[in-house]
Amino acid sequence: MSVEPATVRPEDPAGAPADLLESLARSCARLGFEMSCDPRTGALLRTLAAARPGGRILELGTGAGMSTAWLLDGMATDSSLLTVESEENLVEVARQHLGHDARVRFVHGDAGALIERLDGERFDLVFADTWAGKFERLDETLELLAPGALYVVDDLLPQPSWPEGHGPRAEALAERLMSDGRLRATRLDWSSGLIVAARI
Repeated sequence: MSVEPATVRPEDPAGAPADLLESLARSCARLGFEMSCDPRTGALLRTLAAARPGGRILELGTGAGMSTAWLLDGMATDSSLLTVESEENLVEVARQHLGHDARVRFVHGDAGALIERLDGERFDLVFADTWAGKFERLDETLELLAPGALYVVDDLLPQPSWPEGHGPRAEALAERLMSDGRLRATRLDWSSGLIVAARI
């Protein structure tokens, strides 16, 4: 028996607004930016954000705002999202499309520096989609999680954008997260390869 892979259809009324996602995709194409999150990852982020009403959410790596759009689509009106991106042209695209939403605050800067500045704060959901928060400053990032908060990383399956020799580094990250005593983690060989972990 074969099982069809899960899909997220743009016309799905429960999904993030199709016109917004299509507009973001066009902007990414104009920039030549090909590292936006997979729609399946986006749909999962939307669900996890919806499970945190009133929650504080941190996104490390805004990109052009695709995953940001999915997070906002799931968030309650009293939730907040802080998102950081080092490339100014990407931040501007995200702001153009999503800056009208008062729940989100965009930071143009280094994610590692932001993690350091946030020391002592707590978040209910962290999506780490850049080097800092995954391969650097991981312990500091995990300390930003409130009890019961979720930590999500993607791109753990081989990606065309990976630099040479990145595979062992990604596997080492996965093994570290799966064995961290502060977490209860599940690895998903689905979409781009995910780990969803809860802070205990």
